[in-house]
Amino acid sequence: MSDKPTVLFVCVHNAGRSQMAAAYLKHLSGGEIEVLSAGSAPADQVNPAAVAAMAEEGIDMSAEQPKLLSDSAVRASDVVITMGCGDTCPIYPGKRYEDWELEDPAGQGIEGVRPIRDQIRQRVTLLIESLGQPATD
Repeated sequence: MSDKPTVLFVCVHNAGRSQMAAAYLKHLSGGEIEVLSAGSAPADQVNPAAVAAMAEEGIDMSAEQPKLLSDSAVRASDVVITMGCGDTCPIYPGKRYEDWELEDPAGQGIEGVRPIRDQIRQRVTLLIESLGQPATD
């Protein structure tokens, strides 16, 4: 069992916002936080514009695959961050839940994805601080 906090990012397709947030958290936490991501209705692949936008930040998401949200992922998490998935995420007592209102990058080119990516980075940095961890770069 790990003493590291576990964070789960959830959006509908697990192809854009939640994947970018998970990639940033893995990168910026230096491995001090366990990171999961999933979707209530996963897409076939991660949004190519999101992959390209993260590559600009030096973060490679090209091997990531959307995953289906499971009850066990929620149970394993200390913090659950939802992004536009409504009430599809199970609620358990003792978990910290946040809903991040962010524009959906689906169907947008890289120019439209960059501002969403930058908002996610800001929120992830604050999340890391709130968990008592130092953010690295």
